[in-house]
Parts: sequence; C-alpha cells; structure tokens
Amino acid sequence: MRARGRENLRLVATVLLAGGALALVAGWLLGGENANRADAVRTGGLAAGSIVALYALWLNDRRRRVDEERQALEQARQELEGSRAEHDRERAADERFLRAVELLGSDADQVRVGALHALAGLARSRPGYTQDVLDVICSYLRRPFHHPRHTEDLDAEQVREGARWLQVRQTAQRLIADLLPAAGTPDAPAYDLDLQGATLEYLDLSGKLIGHLRAREVELHESNSVRGCVFRGPVWFTAGRSRGRLHASGAVFEERCWFSRFTAGGPVDFTGAAFHGETKFASSTWDGEVTFQDAEFGRDVDFSESRFGGGLDLRVAGGTLIANTYGMRVSTLHDHHLPASWQLDTTREAEFGLVRP
Repeated sequence: MRARGRENLRLVATVLLAGGALALVAGWLLGGENANRADAVRTGGLAAGSIVALYALWLNDRRRRVDEERQALEQARQELEGSRAEHDRERAADERFLRAVELLGSDADQVRVGALHALAGLARSRPGYTQDVLDVICSYLRRPFHHPRHTEDLDAEQVREGARWLQVRQTAQRLIADLLPAAGTPDAPAYDLDLQGATLEYLDLSGKLIGHLRAREVELHESNSVRGCVFRGPVWFTAGRSRGRLHASGAVFEERCWFSRFTAGGPVDFTGAAFHGETKFASSTWDGEVTFQDAEFGRDVDFSESRFGGGLDLRVAGGTLIANTYGMRVSTLHDHHLPASWQLDTTREAEFGLVRP
C-alpha cells in the first residue's frame, strides 16, 4: 500500500510539473513581442511532454529493476528448495545405505539377498555411492567362508548351510559385475575392488572396466573370468589360488600385474592379453595348461622360480619375450611352445626342464 501511495504521489507530481511547465513556457512566450499563441502552446506542450516522457522512462526502468530483483529472489528461493530437497535425498540415501549394511549381518538368507539388492539399487539411483557399495559387497565376500564342496570334515548340516551361504555370495558377485561399467564406456569411472582373501566361485567380470584390483590370497573355485577386462590400476593376485579355470584372454593390464606365488590347479588363458606395466609370475605354480599366445608385454617379465606342470604356450605377439627365467621349470611331459632362443635343461629332472634363455 505504501509503495502504491508513493507511485500515486509521483504521478500527481509529474502531472503538476508538466502542467506548470506548459503554463510557464506558454506564458513566457506569450509575454514577448510578436507572440504567436499557437507556437506558445505547442512549445509548452513539448516541454510538458518531455517531462512526462522522462517520468515514463524512469518508471519503466524502475519496474524492470523490480522485476529483476523479483526473479533473483525467486531463483534463490528455488535453489534453496532444491538444496533442501537434495539434502533430504542424501539423508534418505544414507539411511538406506546404513540399514542395508546392517541387514547384511542377518542370519536369514533372503534378508541378506534383499540387503545386497538394496545396496545395488542405491548405487544405481545415486552413482556417488557406487564405490562405497562395491566396498561393502567386497567386504561381505572377504568374510571367512568354508566352501561346502571343497572343505573336509563338514557334516551334512554344515554342507547345507554352506550351500545357502554360497548362493548369497554368488548373488553378491553378480551385483558387482552389474555395477561395473563396460570397458568401452566413454568417460566411465574405474572403480576399485578389494577381494583380498575372498573365496569366489563363478565370478564373471568379463568386459568390465576396473581400477585397482586387490586379490591377494584369493581362493577361486570352478570357473572364473576377467576376460576382456581393462584394469586401469595395479592388479594383485599374489599368493592366490585357482582350483578350476581362469579366463583372462584379451584382458588389458595398464599398470603392474602381480601373480607372484600364485597357484593354478586348472587351465589359465592369457591369449591376447596386454601387460603394459611391470609383470611378475615369480615363484608361481601352474599345474594346468597355460597359454600366452599373442599376448603383449610392454616390459620385462619375471618368471623366476616359477613351475609350469601342464602345457605352456609363450608364442607372444611379436615373437620376442624378454624375461627373468632364473629357476623357471617347464614340464617335459606336455606340449610347450617357448621363444626360439629358450632351451630346456633336463639334466637335473626328467619331468621338468630348467629354462635356459
């Protein structure tokens, strides 16, 4: 009301000022010699009109500034409401995350499966939680676990309970694979996985983009795959064990790759894999067939004190391989393909030959 009253006063003042200007200019012109009444009125009208026009310009400018201030206030209000809504969503997401983590400790299989799916759903709806969710799922897989088919001295009830736990763990493995981006996704984040000491069966991460993989002392059962994966960070399989097949064909290791003291009881396939960083297979044991056919090595490889008890194919891309082969032994009872400059010394053992580059 006060603003409208001030506007009315300004309008009245402008009208009075314009009328006064009209009277003043007209009177001044009419008071002179040879005064022309029409010219005097016209000139006075122009003066009055100029005052009214100036007032109109000022009024339009003021209204524009008022509209801009109103829009700025409205935008600030919307931003504040958006910030409050985002805060509420984050708080709800935090509560969902904590609740799901709590439910992972349940004794009921279906509750643990539901908690895992709740975590995965949170990561899909709130991508900022993806690494945290992966950390929690990996932590779940790192929990001590006795495989029901590969642990001795288990009674029937322990075997049944172990089978139920195994199903939940395999659900966790599938959710990890679902949350990882495909290797060829542009600008995709490379998430880290910490599976140190985990017991895994049928883990399939084929074609995924992964950052840092910690799999020290991992226990791999049946068939597991990192085929076609791209690893942006270091990869550690130190002192791990594979009791079945391990598929790593076409995998790309951009940084160091460690298989030191690794034990493989079944076939391992590195066909077409690319090792760009420091690579070690030192003190490792391979009882099944191992192939590196068409694999690429960007740096020297460490095969020192390694033992290959099955077939070994080292027909790498380019045909040249520079490696530390001190104490490296290869079975003479199986087919093997070694670089042309390598020889097997069988003077010490009949079944294994020492590699002499």
